[in-house]
Amino acid sequence: MRIKYSYYRDSSISWVGRIPKHWETKRLKYIFRIQKRIAGELGYNVLSITQHGIKVKDITSGKGQLAMDYSKYQRIYTGEFGMNHMDLLTGYVDISKYDGVISPDYRVFSQIDNQSDKNYMLRLLQMCYKQKIFFAEGQGAAQLGRWRMPSDNFKNFLFPVPPKQEQIAISQFLNYKVAKINRFVQQKRQILALYTERRKSLTRNIINSKGVKYLRLNSVAKLIERPIERLDNDIYTPIGVFNKGRGLFHKPPTLGKELGDSSFYYLKKGDVILSGQFAWEGAVALVGINDDGCVASHRYPVLDCDLSNIAPEYLFSLFTISEGHLLLDYHSRGAAGRNRPLNPRFLIKEKIPVPEISLQKELIEFVRKENELKTLINREIALVEEYKAALIAEVVTGKIDVRNYAIPDITEGETYEELEEELSIAAEDGEEYETLED
Repeated sequence: MRIKYSYYRDSSISWVGRIPKHWETKRLKYIFRIQKRIAGELGYNVLSITQHGIKVKDITSGKGQLAMDYSKYQRIYTGEFGMNHMDLLTGYVDISKYDGVISPDYRVFSQIDNQSDKNYMLRLLQMCYKQKIFFAEGQGAAQLGRWRMPSDNFKNFLFPVPPKQEQIAISQFLNYKVAKINRFVQQKRQILALYTERRKSLTRNIINSKGVKYLRLNSVAKLIERPIERLDNDIYTPIGVFNKGRGLFHKPPTLGKELGDSSFYYLKKGDVILSGQFAWEGAVALVGINDDGCVASHRYPVLDCDLSNIAPEYLFSLFTISEGHLLLDYHSRGAAGRNRPLNPRFLIKEKIPVPEISLQKELIEFVRKENELKTLINREIALVEEYKAALIAEVVTGKIDVRNYAIPDITEGETYEELEEELSIAAEDGEEYETLED
């Protein structure tokens, strides 16, 4: 059962609303000090900030976006905060676990207020990114991905601040709850990964069966373009493609006049779509019924299969195993970090194993079930991730009192039903969990 505090007062912070009566509000300049220390030399770990936190960057393999001169990067020490304040749409913030250097475009800051718990503050900062609260403090060109938070806006940003011991209790509660949710998500993804491996194993068995012919790809599938008649006020749904054969995703619906300078083409169910830039990372997908009518830019080559000779499900699956991936990698040339564009005109001249169509049909039902499982699991994951984000927001802003919550000793074996029960209890208490921006 959710427990609220006994007494509340107005916080004077629009995105927080009411806070417990004994909580304070503080500007960030009284909690943190911005640091600016230029490295001036090489020899340090190079760090980057992603939605997964601060990580050590690989600058020796040539993968990823690389800088010309790391001596101009700034120092960051273990325990300090790093923040991508230049991109308030997709940026993030984290506490560094490493000594190293980080982009001069990022913000490094350290805690100066000994009355604040570092982990509680991190939860608040990360929530302000995920809920787009920092976005209102930005300046720049958001449509170009440049929406930065000026230093003065950061320094004067108001935070709700409970007593330190209460901050620690909140951090411990959220650590337990978030770990529980993350284990559930990991288990669900493992189930899907096992099913995907079964599909890949079936594909390998099929290509090693008798009667397999090696035919040029362009004899069983063709590159196809279905240009859209772009109308300024019509709405189109562009797609993107995940790597490692994880399928495609829908970008936000966009007016024709805002699609940009790229040429766009319609997709149809059964198309096999490749990423022109990241095919070598396994960015290939099968267009499903829910993707029919979406649009792809010219950066995504599309293959239309001759159904009498090759099933789209088979061709897609072939590209996700080593035999097909080798072709995608071979025809993706380049040396500038991850910029290795695919040459589809050369790819379609390659010979591929083409089993009897009757054998390929075994994959059709398998892929259908895999897609159903993926839809179900993704829906479950989305639900608990929404719950996690809302739970964090409500706890760190004082809508729920967790001071007396007893964290169980045993944390293994949680089920989805337990999480579902928590969601039901939240709804019965009269306040459904919603994001603050809603």
